[in-house]
Amino acid sequence: MSLYIDADACPVKEECVRVADRLGVRVLIVCNGGIRPSDHPLVETVFVTEGPDEADKWIAERAGKGDVVVTSDIPLAAKCVAAGARVVKPNGETLTEANIGNALATRDLMADLRAADPFRQGGGRAFTKQDRSRFLDALDRLMRAAAR
Repeated sequence: MSLYIDADACPVKEECVRVADRLGVRVLIVCNGGIRPSDHPLVETVFVTEGPDEADKWIAERAGKGDVVVTSDIPLAAKCVAAGARVVKPNGETLTEANIGNALATRDLMADLRAADPFRQGGGRAFTKQDRSRFLDALDRLMRAAAR
């Protein structure tokens, strides 16, 4: 089992390492750059070439059954779920075969709405302590389930 982190905009990298360390699981932090490599023996920082979705492609090619992926990227999550990996978003929401189709449809709808109104302001809500707590609980449960 490995824990893959789509790291470029991930607010929970440290939490991932803490949970993985407790369970003795290898961590792959995948990014385009700008992240300081960890000296933790279970952590490998993977720098992919610059370009759109290069980190996503790298993770999607490798994550599979028994692995856990941390990402907010819904298309990447869909590929990982299809490959048998368990997926959790940084807010603690798990993505599964049962809900990934709905998540993709919602993402596409929101993209269409943003495209239709170029003056639309705002974005998602702020990342909270409750999100971090939900994430830690969800990641711990997923990693323990994947280890069985």
